[in-house]
Amino acid sequence: MPRIDAARQRGTIAGRIWTHTSRIAIALGLTSILLGPSAASPPANRSLEAWQAEWTQVLQGHVDAKGRVDFSGLAGDRTGLEDVVKLVAAVDPVSTPALFPTVEARLAYYIDAYNALAMYGVLDAGVPEQFGWLGRLRFFYLRKFVVGGRSISLYSLENDIIRPMGDPRVHFALNCMSVSCPRLPRTAFTPGGLDRELDAAAREFVGEDRNVHVDREARMVTLSAIFDFYTKDFLAKAPSLIDYVNQYRANLVPRDYKVMFADYDWTINDRSRVGHGAP
Repeated sequence: MPRIDAARQRGTIAGRIWTHTSRIAIALGLTSILLGPSAASPPANRSLEAWQAEWTQVLQGHVDAKGRVDFSGLAGDRTGLEDVVKLVAAVDPVSTPALFPTVEARLAYYIDAYNALAMYGVLDAGVPEQFGWLGRLRFFYLRKFVVGGRSISLYSLENDIIRPMGDPRVHFALNCMSVSCPRLPRTAFTPGGLDRELDAAAREFVGEDRNVHVDREARMVTLSAIFDFYTKDFLAKAPSLIDYVNQYRANLVPRDYKVMFADYDWTINDRSRVGHGAP
């Protein structure tokens, strides 16, 4: 998710890889992720489809239609999320490339992995009220997870792996569990449907007034800070931010409008704190 200066984890993975992953986890103080009750069954024995189904089950059980997370309920029912994170720790497109034969398979996996790790990280941190500057430093830079047997931060996962894949629509899909993030979906992203799913996420994001607010009297458009954080990515696909936004909007923003950016709300998107409502 946004950088801190903006205000601002072959064949069957077992044996050697699993032992190596566990040692990394122990060194990082992540035994709660890898060494839970179900650790006796190496997670890579599960198919990626089964993993996506598990992640979808977590999302549908603890995320409402507005994308708010029931962290209180999740704290009392951690097994599903922990199982999702265990597979991320053991398997990824680098450690097991045969499982990810397409760009779509790799990108869908990394998006889902990022979101699952962010959810786990917030829960593991005790669900703070918000990410202050120091909190963002700890959460995105210093907090390490295991992805495919390697230690990595969320910052590096996003900026060194996901963003270089060259699809700026990921910024409408990656979710660090803050209020200003895109809506967290209730289903996993999938290799076969990824292009359609990212298009839908883009249309939803730019269709929300909080993300693209048009003031026709002032001839100005106020964009989500995400467009400020990642301007370079969007301009690689369009001549201007307005041109990029207009690709996904029914009501076009005039190209000569002045562009401003909204402040980013780092409040944790905890359903019990940011509002109640039935899914």
